[in-house]
Amino acid sequence: MELMVRDGDYVPDEGGGYRRAEGSQELLQRVLWKLSIPRGSFPFLPNLGSQLYQLGRCKPAQRQNLARQYVAQALEDEPDLTVTAVELEEDGTIEVALTWQGEELKLTVETGGIW
Repeated sequence: MELMVRDGDYVPDEGGGYRRAEGSQELLQRVLWKLSIPRGSFPFLPNLGSQLYQLGRCKPAQRQNLARQYVAQALEDEPDLTVTAVELEEDGTIEVALTWQGEELKLTVETGGIW
């Protein structure tokens, strides 16, 4: 189980501790974390994270395909997880659709308007 994070902060529980994510919620927490970390940020884990931060440096016509590639690359070590769609939105967010153990999941990655 992983601690739940929302808007960059741990989510408190009713007992003065923090809520924990389980099952698909745990997976989504981990996926969001991996997609939010710049790849190569951790010297001892060079393959952790994504290259999504580089999309702003790419030509607009290339961004959609590169976003798909960067998401798939960041999540390739997740067992039973398939990236089914990646869509760039005009507001700078990235919508990611996944399938995990037969369950369809969606999440939004905030990029801070990098393009």
